[in-house]
Amino acid sequence: MLDRDQLETFATVAEQQSFERAAAVLNVTRGAVSQRIKALEESLATILLLRDKPVMPTHAGEALLRHVKALRLLEASSLRELSTGTDHDGPVPLSIAVNADSLATWFLPLLRELFARRLVALEVVTDDQDHTSSRLLRGEVVGCISTDAKAAAGFLAKPLGAMEYRCYATPGFIAEFLADGLTVRNVLRAPAVLFNRKDALHDEFLQRRFGMRVDRYPRHYLPSPSALLEGIAMGAGYGLVPSTQAQGLVQEGVLQELARDDPVKVDLYWHHWEMEPPIAREITELIVGRAEQCLIQPRQLRKVSRRRALALLPSHRPVAGLSVPSM
Repeated sequence: MLDRDQLETFATVAEQQSFERAAAVLNVTRGAVSQRIKALEESLATILLLRDKPVMPTHAGEALLRHVKALRLLEASSLRELSTGTDHDGPVPLSIAVNADSLATWFLPLLRELFARRLVALEVVTDDQDHTSSRLLRGEVVGCISTDAKAAAGFLAKPLGAMEYRCYATPGFIAEFLADGLTVRNVLRAPAVLFNRKDALHDEFLQRRFGMRVDRYPRHYLPSPSALLEGIAMGAGYGLVPSTQAQGLVQEGVLQELARDDPVKVDLYWHHWEMEPPIAREITELIVGRAEQCLIQPRQLRKVSRRRALALLPSHRPVAGLSVPSM
């Protein structure tokens, strides 16, 4: 059986990314931390930590870190179930990874409900939706929102629905740079506003629209959903924003849509442990339930497709011998 003190010491070093900081958190000497880690590695006959700056877990260490976090959650769930009203250790620390656009839109009200339940001491890690799953594999988080439909071994990927992005700019910016529309020539001189250098959504939008990759266009990077929207609204450039986030500014006339026929829908998935402790399972259920209410679901896309098919008919009246099958 693995020594619990050694496991907690290892997890603390991995989380703090430093032997010195882990010693301070655990209120022991740096030497004691090293001895516990060495004893644990000898008992498992494998190296668990790369002694670099910062200290990082090896592949074996990532698996063990997930094990320690699962133990913490299982223990917290058991204490809550056995509690008779007496105090115990309080909320258990838990980390999840959420893409910034979700956090700024549909995910925020969910946090209110989660905090009200007093289940966990929550750390929300933000990253681009294409890069959150790596944090789950490293054991940094117990779940993540990702665009990857395929789950790694030992994990599940639950479809959440799709976020809709549309391309916006101010009327003044359009008059200056895009008076004759989104053409390749205009795009090569009109500044775009992107989230950060990991953000591939704009490149994919242009490639799909023009049928070729467009790289050499000027761009601003504003790594906050609200700052990105504000940058577009002040006329710094044009860009892709969740339609729900931009709706108010569109209604006020501050922003105009540039490609009404070309929205971008990004499918999101909740990646989580296949064998979840009860507390983690509750969080999964909250996230999935909220997403079903707020994101575009497949059945909604089928309805849109049917409306488009109907719009292709020469009139809205039934045409003899012609019917549109249910979708």
